[in-house]
Amino acid sequence: MKKLNRILATGLALALGLMLTSGLALADAKPAPAGKVNLNTATAEQLEVLPGVGPKLAARIVEYRQKSGAFKSAQELMNVKGIGEKSFGKLEGYLTVGDPAPRSNSSR
Repeated sequence: MKKLNRILATGLALALGLMLTSGLALADAKPAPAGKVNLNTATAEQLEVLPGVGPKLAARIVEYRQKSGAFKSAQELMNVKGIGEKSFGKLEGYLTVGDPAPRSNSSR
């Protein structure tokens, strides 16, 4: 009986430990942005809502944009130090570079 109680106590302690650590990880996780973030107009604070983007990386993105001009495509973000293919893959769905220019309706 003592052995069974020890096994149960150990199992409960492990389960409680897992619940606590996963709860802390969830508390630290940022919510995903509600819509797409425009790389050409977003402030550093707005870029920080992106997964894996902290203050330093957000500042590098803004600095890159200021030096190189507007992003022509979201893939150009991989030119920023700290963003590789893996990071870009996590971000791609949240990014836009703006709406394409409106087309002229003249068909003459």
